[in-house]
Amino acid sequence: MPASDALALLADHVKPDPTYQPLKAQHSLRWHASTARGEFEILTTGVKWYDTRARAGGGGAIDLAMHLLDMSFVEAVKHLTAR
Repeated sequence: MPASDALALLADHVKPDPTYQPLKAQHSLRWHASTARGEFEILTTGVKWYDTRARAGGGGAIDLAMHLLDMSFVEAVKHLTAR
């Protein structure tokens, strides 16, 4: 699943940044997202994601759920499965 799709499932509010100009991967996107844990600025490229504020990244929906929602692996899997 592309990280942008996972982000839409996990965040309370997601908005793309139309002013973003990618430096490396031309198909990467920047998103502003909010969850109960706060505000995030996330770059996505395929299944990979990077939180520019926390300077942390990963690959896949489970990693993203764990990061955005402060969940364990098992909690993230259950949360995504329910969605």
